[in-house]
Amino acid sequence: MTWSLPLRKFLLYAFIIIFGFVMLYPIIWLLASSLKPESLIFSEPGLWPSEFTLENYVKGWNAVGDVTFGLFFKNSFVISIIAVLGNLLTCSMAAFAFSRLDFPLKKVFFSCMLLTIMLPTHVTLVPQYAIFHNLGWINTILPLTVPKLLATDAFFIFLMVQFFRGIPKELDESAIIDGCGPFQIYSRIILPLAAPALLTTAIFTFIWTWDDFFSQLLYLNTVENFTVPLGLRLFLDSQGESLWGAVFAMSVLSLLPIMILFFLFQRQIVEGIATTGVKG
Repeated sequence: MTWSLPLRKFLLYAFIIIFGFVMLYPIIWLLASSLKPESLIFSEPGLWPSEFTLENYVKGWNAVGDVTFGLFFKNSFVISIIAVLGNLLTCSMAAFAFSRLDFPLKKVFFSCMLLTIMLPTHVTLVPQYAIFHNLGWINTILPLTVPKLLATDAFFIFLMVQFFRGIPKELDESAIIDGCGPFQIYSRIILPLAAPALLTTAIFTFIWTWDDFFSQLLYLNTVENFTVPLGLRLFLDSQGESLWGAVFAMSVLSLLPIMILFFLFQRQIVEGIATTGVKG
């Protein structure tokens, strides 16, 4: 019995390390391949390169004519930041209305909002495209950003509603006695106390928008408006030679914002998901 507990811990930690390495192996291989000459990427499948080079990063950054990959990063950041700000503002306001205010057909509207979560994206794809085409928004960032300003992400509304319901309503009553209206209750009481839910919404909105490929492929047509996912697609030629070294190098750079965001806020992400999940 004296050695059984340390042995269990050793086996558990060994399993976690091995499982973690298996999960991270594609990322490690991607990083290693980005540092190899293109001729060795597939002929030398090992992780440790026999020859190191940064040529893939230079070639990938300047491979698209007169446009550098920095423009794609700029476009992705602009779209992602607008989406984050839009969701934080409008989704929190909608969640406040559903969780703290009383108005006619409140439960009906809330149920309709939840039903939109169950709708497949492809069901609304054609009508949305037709609307944006009639508005002249195709090949602009407007179809990717304006909906975020109208509280269209029902998932985040539901997430915030669950959190807001856990905030004692006695605080609202005290604020009303002090002369506060609904907007002051929302801005001075609810928002400061809802920091975990707001941070979770911001992080996941940024990640999902940054990684979004299909919507950007659908609405953006010119290279000058391309984002990082569309920029990576330019290196792959189905009929000719693909620049695999440049693809891997730029893929590594495209992962950096997401990885930095996760490592900086991983505790807040877990806390936000946990609190929004158990409150209600």
